[in-house]
Amino acid sequence: MDANSLKSMIRTVRGWPKPGINFRDVTTLFQDAEAFRATIDALVEAVGPLAPDIIAAVDARGFLLGGALAYKLGRPVVLVRKKGKLPYKTIAEDYALEYGKATIEVHADACRPGERVVIVDDLIATGGTLLAAAKLFRSLQGEVAGVVAVIDLPGLGGSRRLEQSGLAVRTLFAFSEEE
Repeated sequence: MDANSLKSMIRTVRGWPKPGINFRDVTTLFQDAEAFRATIDALVEAVGPLAPDIIAAVDARGFLLGGALAYKLGRPVVLVRKKGKLPYKTIAEDYALEYGKATIEVHADACRPGERVVIVDDLIATGGTLLAAAKLFRSLQGEVAGVVAVIDLPGLGGSRRLEQSGLAVRTLFAFSEEE
């Protein structure tokens, strides 16, 4: 399955979760076994050169991508969760979304000093979630090698912000607001 076919399968929900937002829904890729396999294979290729020790998967769609990616790469997967969802001692980081504010957490033992971390999510919008996740792993003395996502929304500036913070950014597709 080629990149154009995969991109065409991503559903756009206009005006959700609030007016003015175009939600890019990757669950349509998950619902098609061939598309999901092709997506994971493409992410494996994108992540390989970053040589991660750990795959960090962002709540919630990032869990599906990160789990499959970690499996294919033979690496552990660490969960980056919304506040209050992890059972052990955590560290937290607040961040701004394009439509509000939130807090994410990781377990305090999510990585060891010097471990290379690649953070996975479904898309990059403003970059706030991924920047907050990178800050969490850096505070644990992990080396954040980069971030990977299926979708980039370059009009919102997130990829640029991530790159300016020293992160390698890998995405499979970009969407303009008009698409």
